[in-house]
Amino acid sequence: MSNILVYSLEGKTYINLTNRCTNSCIFCLRQDKDDVCGQNLWLEDENFSAEDVINQLKNFEISNEVIFCGYGEPLLKLEILKKVAEYIKKNYPETKIRINTNGHANYIYKRNIVPELKGLIDKISVSLNAPNSEEYKELSQPKFDNAYEEVKKFIKCCTEEGIKTDASIVDGYKGHRLDIEKCEQIAQNLGAKLRVREWIVNGY
Repeated sequence: MSNILVYSLEGKTYINLTNRCTNSCIFCLRQDKDDVCGQNLWLEDENFSAEDVINQLKNFEISNEVIFCGYGEPLLKLEILKKVAEYIKKNYPETKIRINTNGHANYIYKRNIVPELKGLIDKISVSLNAPNSEEYKELSQPKFDNAYEEVKKFIKCCTEEGIKTDASIVDGYKGHRLDIEKCEQIAQNLGAKLRVREWIVNGY
């Protein structure tokens, strides 16, 4: 299997668990590219195990941070993610673990999955993406209704669980400017910190 499940970017270790996603964000890197720094993140086969991911991890010099982030929504592979995070915590206890997520997991699984992440991850970055549902639909193009409200509820679940949480936005996509002050207010009200990423063509 030639799947790239683990890759490096700017000195950090990333884990690419799936190409599936419940959003189709217009600014997403995968809309324009097949690779990150020459590493093709389109998976040939998603029928793999946590052991497959761990075996690839063993070929890397693990950095001080491992991020679950690839060409899809990592929490769609929740059980594999948890097993891999457990392995990292056990074998690299000084390494911090972060998840970059669209915040749809509780809607997908029809339960609050955040308590299952506590103790396994150190930080979570949730894509708020917009100051209101209208702009969220325009930018994120979610595959179900009320997605924006689900994202906010997920952020709240994370902060209530005591997980360090960023609410992230991408500002400046093809000149589209967001109301950053409003986004910051929303993030603060949910107990999170706003993380603003300026859009750049190559996505990183």
